[in-house]
Parts: sequence; C-alpha cells; structure tokens
Amino acid sequence: MNDVRRLFLKASMASGAVAVAAGAGLLTPRAVMAAWPKDAFESKGLKQAIQLINGNSNTTNSKDITVEAPDIAENGAVVSVTVKTRIPKAEKITMLVVENERPLAASYVLGKQTEGFVTGRIKMRKTSDVIVIVKAGDKLYSAKKTVKVTLGGCGG
Repeated sequence: MNDVRRLFLKASMASGAVAVAAGAGLLTPRAVMAAWPKDAFESKGLKQAIQLINGNSNTTNSKDITVEAPDIAENGAVVSVTVKTRIPKAEKITMLVVENERPLAASYVLGKQTEGFVTGRIKMRKTSDVIVIVKAGDKLYSAKKTVKVTLGGCGG
C-alpha cells in the first residue's frame, strides 16, 4: 500500500510541474524554435517567400538536385516529397508549392556535416509545380517537379 501511495505522489508532482511549465509558456514550440521565419511562411507571393526565407530570390536551375514526388497525388493533404542534392556545402533546402495560397511548404537548415537529403510530407491545394531551392553559400539553386492532385483519387 505504501508503494502505491509513493507512486501516486510522484505522478501528482510530475503532473503539477508539467502544468506549471505549460502555464508559463515554456513548453510551446515557438519558445523552442526562436528563429521561426513567420513572415516567410505567411507570405502569399512565391518570389517574396523565396526572398524572405533565403535573403535572395535569384535562383539558377541545377541538375544536381533530384526531386522525388508522385506524378499523381490522390490526396493533396499528404504529398510525400524527397529531395537529394549533390551540391557541395548545401546549407538549406526549401520546398515551395506554386499554386498554394502560401507557397512556402517547408524549409530545412542543414548542419555542416549533413548530407544533402530531406524527405517530408507537404500539402498541395491543387495540381502545381513543387519547386525546391538549395542554398549553398550565397547562391540559390533550383529544381521543380509537377504533381497532379486528383480529387478523391479518381484522376480528376
């Protein structure tokens, strides 16, 4: 009986500590991600989003970037996209969807020893080009892939 009481008291204290931390705002993702580029993700223009996330909007097409995505996506809410790059010293990989109201879908900051590879799921409002931008040094390189979004998976 004594062990049950101790377990109950430990759980109560832990719950109380979590509640206090949550109430103080210490457990919110915004506090962890202090450098969240809010303006870039809320931008409604493609060129403006690229400028805000990378500090520049001049891109050069590159064959050293591979964009893997389905040709036809049955559900635009979860479109799997994989990006691989052979560009040396890649610092950032950004995914944009041209036809979305807010084109910036994802942005990944790579560490110095990180391989140029990311994968994730993005939302697509309708059939559109998925543009990938790789930042290396002060230069931006791009590649794109068109993904057809069907309605209910019936090829519409």
